[in-house]
Amino acid sequence: MKRPYELTFIVRIDPNEEVMQESVDQVKTWVEADDKGRINRIDRWGRRRLAYEIDGQREGFYVLFHAEVEPEHINEVERDLKLADNILRYLVVKPD
Repeated sequence: MKRPYELTFIVRIDPNEEVMQESVDQVKTWVEADDKGRINRIDRWGRRRLAYEIDGQREGFYVLFHAEVEPEHINEVERDLKLADNILRYLVVKPD
């Protein structure tokens, strides 16, 4: 049974907008893998200044996914996010 989750992540800023879009599409693919998740809405907050420097980056591209995902699949998505070079930080929460 799929449950609602909010996935917020920060993509490394790249001069080429296509590279950042590919990173967002890759995360979407991970969430929707094997029909274990579905993205309901994508909010692109855009380029924002980070509270502190991460890997030499002072800015990041913020994205929020509203999704329905099977609870067992969340661990796999988090593992993929942790290993991704273009993702600076991420947070997965269950909304109230």
